[in-house]
Amino acid sequence: MICTPPERPKDRALRAPTVSCVFVCHDGADRILLARRSTGARDEPGTWDTGAGALEHGETFEDAVRREVREEYAAEALAVETLGVRNILRGDPVSHWVAVIFAVRVDPAHVALGEPHKFDAIDWFSLHRLPEPQHSQLAETLTLFSAHRP
Repeated sequence: MICTPPERPKDRALRAPTVSCVFVCHDGADRILLARRSTGARDEPGTWDTGAGALEHGETFEDAVRREVREEYAAEALAVETLGVRNILRGDPVSHWVAVIFAVRVDPAHVALGEPHKFDAIDWFSLHRLPEPQHSQLAETLTLFSAHRP
């Protein structure tokens, strides 16, 4: 008898832990950069979130962050600081991410929407005046960011 194994999800994060670099871009003063996820986003469209991307084979965390900042915001990372690590287990969609969190200073004059297929807006916000609705992981990411601010 030949058994066909069940179809495995194509997104690796749905079947095994994946390492993600999550970054809070800031202007070095009092503002953070957030992006609104479009209908083309993998999850939670319409919500505001920080940037993030999967670590690729052979990359350092910092190289991954710099690459993702260029891809998502068309900007160069001027300073990259590690803030912490989170183990993210989600139920909808089912996924498991090990997220390494970073603070990244960028020049606001050089920021632009780099991935319009994933995001439909970007903007600068004060931590005290954040937009709604927010991505389910945003609050915990910003808690780490706030704890490391001078």
